[in-house]
Amino acid sequence: MYVCGKFLHLSTVVLITPPFTQLNTPYPATAYLKGFLNTRGVSSFQADLGIEVTNLVFSSEGLKDVFKRIGGLVAEWSDNCKRIIALQDQYVQTIDIVMSFLQGKRPTMAQQICQRNFLPEADRFKQIADITWAFGAMGIQDQAKHLATMYLEDLSDLIKETLDDHFGFSRYAERLGRAASEYDELFEALNQPLTFIDEKTIQVFKAIIEKEQPKLVAISVPFPGNLYAGLRCAQWLKTHHPSIKVALGGGYANTELRSLSDTRVFEVLDFITLDDGEAPIEQLIKFVEGSIPQDQLKRCLMNDGEKVSYINNAACTDYKQGQVGTPDYSDFKLDLYISALEVANPMHRLWSDGRWNKLTMAHGCYWAKCTFCDINLDYIQRYEPINASILCDRMEEMMAQTGENGFHFVDEAAPPSLMKALALEIIKRKLVVSWWTNIRFEKNFTRDLCLLLKESGCIAVSGGLEVASDRLLALIQKGITVEQVAQVTKHFTEAGIMVHAYLMYGFPTQTAQETIDSLEMVRQLFKTGVLQSAFWHLFTMTAHSPVGKNPAAFKVERIGTGEGRFANNDRDHHDPVGEHERFGDGLRKALFNYMHALGFEEPLHKWFDFKVPKTTVAPDLILNYINNEPLPPFKLESQVIWLNKSVSIDFFTQTKKGNSREMANITLITKKQTYTLTVPAEQGKWLFELLPTLGPEKAKQSLKQVQDSYEKNGWDDFELFWDNKPMSGLHKFGLLRI
Repeated sequence: MYVCGKFLHLSTVVLITPPFTQLNTPYPATAYLKGFLNTRGVSSFQADLGIEVTNLVFSSEGLKDVFKRIGGLVAEWSDNCKRIIALQDQYVQTIDIVMSFLQGKRPTMAQQICQRNFLPEADRFKQIADITWAFGAMGIQDQAKHLATMYLEDLSDLIKETLDDHFGFSRYAERLGRAASEYDELFEALNQPLTFIDEKTIQVFKAIIEKEQPKLVAISVPFPGNLYAGLRCAQWLKTHHPSIKVALGGGYANTELRSLSDTRVFEVLDFITLDDGEAPIEQLIKFVEGSIPQDQLKRCLMNDGEKVSYINNAACTDYKQGQVGTPDYSDFKLDLYISALEVANPMHRLWSDGRWNKLTMAHGCYWAKCTFCDINLDYIQRYEPINASILCDRMEEMMAQTGENGFHFVDEAAPPSLMKALALEIIKRKLVVSWWTNIRFEKNFTRDLCLLLKESGCIAVSGGLEVASDRLLALIQKGITVEQVAQVTKHFTEAGIMVHAYLMYGFPTQTAQETIDSLEMVRQLFKTGVLQSAFWHLFTMTAHSPVGKNPAAFKVERIGTGEGRFANNDRDHHDPVGEHERFGDGLRKALFNYMHALGFEEPLHKWFDFKVPKTTVAPDLILNYINNEPLPPFKLESQVIWLNKSVSIDFFTQTKKGNSREMANITLITKKQTYTLTVPAEQGKWLFELLPTLGPEKAKQSLKQVQDSYEKNGWDDFELFWDNKPMSGLHKFGLLRI
């Protein structure tokens, strides 16, 4: 924009997430940066190009363009594509309704969609075996979401086969970014004509740039599936607006580009920043505005004319987590996000269904020992928790801004102590929220802590079970055992919190026997009902992990140096134990069935198309782990918390065999039931007066303080009173010991 002949910047910085990440909610990186820039008084604008491109393509006008570009039938196209092209009028007629329904705007269309004569159907619908069984007779909205998702996947298959083989709803040109140790293939792709999705991406990006006229464009690339599109945007910017500076950062740069030496990438970029983005982007803005020299930049890669230089002003320190501000979701077109539903599993769907505000409880990982993990990098290594009060302040701000009260805490592993503090603060403030996060299955997640988390709105957790083998868990330095995992998942499940496990196969020295035994452990966890969802992935050796740094210590051999001039993270390796990749299909097939409560009685070898060993795991091992869990220890330092408000007391005289004594009935009323506890009158009066003082909003009291209060009355049998019936069952009604 020009005013009086001068160039006017509407936003100092434009923050971009290139296609594609998630369809249901914005990836939070730019929201974090925008929140920080607000605290510095810097004007910014952010956009998720992925969701805007999705809505541009998957519309009636967008599909008309798709079918026009495809033209007539081509003999070598699949029968699936030919069918979709033949039904193009029906797709154009229904696409706006489907997108609107998945955006939550036309719920009454669910009946039409579920009748199976409204939407055109192609190959994706063949995987729907028994939709009534999967969703139940009453789950009409979920049924319709699932059918509508299959409909979109059919169209995605069409685009991928006919117009743009890079396309995918949650990634774009991922192959070009994954393990791209050299820049050659990306460089060649960037010098080809724009693809169909490229054109749509640039259309959206161009409109934003010409409206905002920024000084700096910061492109966040969290995954390999965002890299190519991000570079395409940077390339367009350099061609059409060379005065605007462009920087790239995010998870991909942090892990893959730390040793970048190929200067060609700086034909489209000016800067690449590493690790936490707040201090680097603040210094970049100052540099672009001319207020600091180049040597004051923070963790920044750039071309000095001959080679790639790394500039890191050590005097410029990173901001504490309490100083970075509240993530700001303004500018995002939140009404465009859709809730897709590929799998009926209620836990698995959280990643694609529903709009979640994203927050982090703590920077880094409090454990930071796992040998497969990039524990040497800042985002893992530097652990810094946030105060629970600040977290709740941010939650309230975000709820007011977005109108959403669901939160996904995207921690590497949320610490139990901070989860406890957050839960108490949520309860104290009477916030009505739903939240979930990633954890370690460690012993501190006791029965009572899980009940507290549930009371605060925690609906699910995900954690790394990894190899489900005690020998290999020790080699990974996970700090857990399979027995411990079984007991912790039981605590969460019985509290009403869903559990998802990340599973790994192919860790160095893992034998075929251990792989099959791990599958048997997983089968039993699902069968006993303590695990609701899981995902298998093949072990990948990375440069910044203990395995990658010292493969010989784990009895594997690195293949080649693995170091190119562009991306350097994944390391090819050889494990003399065997070919782990061949187990992948069978493991995934078994898991898909277990997540749908199917196939528990099938012998494990049925999932594989090659001979596998019989399991050596006892068929009741997990059940025994669960049933033989010891009682919670009587720890006097534990905090005692009372969550219930509805309690009353009545006194009466009890007479048995001519003997009378004064007794008390304490009545507890919860949302689901009423329970009466009968105790001697004096102890009843003490307990009735004690309970209100143990509320989350009251001063913290330990079990030792409660014991002292009890014994002041001259009673000396506190442990017997507290841990025996009927007191021992009061955790079900809100009396917790944590």
